[in-house]
Amino acid sequence: MIDNKSLKAAIDEVLKGKGSKKFTQTVDLSINFRGIDFSKPENRLNLEVPLPKGRGKPVKVAVFADGQGATDAKKAGADLVLGSDSIEKLAKNKLELKKLANEYTFLAEPKLMVNIGKSLGAVLGAKGKMPKPFVGKYDELINKMRRTVVLRSKGKYMPVINVPIGTENMSGEDLYENITAVLDAVKGKVSESGIKNVYIKLTMGAPKKVG
Repeated sequence: MIDNKSLKAAIDEVLKGKGSKKFTQTVDLSINFRGIDFSKPENRLNLEVPLPKGRGKPVKVAVFADGQGATDAKKAGADLVLGSDSIEKLAKNKLELKKLANEYTFLAEPKLMVNIGKSLGAVLGAKGKMPKPFVGKYDELINKMRRTVVLRSKGKYMPVINVPIGTENMSGEDLYENITAVLDAVKGKVSESGIKNVYIKLTMGAPKKVG
């Protein structure tokens, strides 16, 4: 059972190590599970969770789009817009594709998804960076993606999820809200008895167990 008091205490303890490095450290959340066979498709986790207080650092969004869609994406603040002609070029340049996958989160016009899957799916899928089909208003979706994290289980013998929930520059209260949002999303899929324990840590810090 994870209670509010122990969660806030763990966050405060972790934040004592902030400012100790020459870069801004990420605050990571690790959730360990028990009694769940994630090799079974029905048990797998693949959740998108918008963090209420954001991720604490810029998240770049690239959009695959043509014509008016490309124009709208640029106006909405997309960091990079890639036309359909870029798909074939990237398929032939795996190094550049991997570089983009490490740097960006992707959106795409629905009509381009099949081609993207066939040409770029092997690389983007392996990195968990397959584009999300665009539905709705670009500005709303781009803003949502900049504060969204993905929780994805990785098989029977890795019953753990690691996810960034902010940075050391964020307040303890903001981190608490973000962590609570992630835990609530997980509990919507997994019973609380299936959660073995939870840890919080800075990038270069020691993990602190919650509770």
